[in-house]
Amino acid sequence: MTEFKNPFEKSAYFEQALFLYIKHSKFLDDDYASDGKSVYEYFYNLVCRTLPLFFVITEGDCVSGFVYLDNIIGNSENLHSAELSTCFDRKFWGDYTKKCAKFFIDHCFQKYGFTKIKAQVYPENCRVKNLLKNAGFKKEALLKGETLRGGKLQDIEIYSVFNKER
Repeated sequence: MTEFKNPFEKSAYFEQALFLYIKHSKFLDDDYASDGKSVYEYFYNLVCRTLPLFFVITEGDCVSGFVYLDNIIGNSENLHSAELSTCFDRKFWGDYTKKCAKFFIDHCFQKYGFTKIKAQVYPENCRVKNLLKNAGFKKEALLKGETLRGGKLQDIEIYSVFNKER
């Protein structure tokens, strides 16, 4: 049964999520992400900074992926928007990730009352773009040369989905 849990609930959850992050960080981060920190320190700080909106997704005791919301706009009374990041172990790609994405987006809209959730995607990451589109996201913008990745200018596409209940 798929569950969304706190990554510090069990030390193995954090360790498995860290391993996934290390394995897929080239799809998640730009050249500025770590800011000179070790991978462990960077990831630990990311989890702490985004809690309680950082979740590991589990199947039994196995972490299949993680998802978190960052760059939140709003206040304690009204959460307007947030930026979604997600990462899954390759063996869970496909229908499983589609189901998790829809569930998580619905959960964020219902529990936290967000108006909008957005995601930044590197243009060549077709797998994530398809996942987002399947979850109801629409391409909103292309930011040319938005950051550096591998020492080269990198474009970023912005996708978003709006809460239909608001």
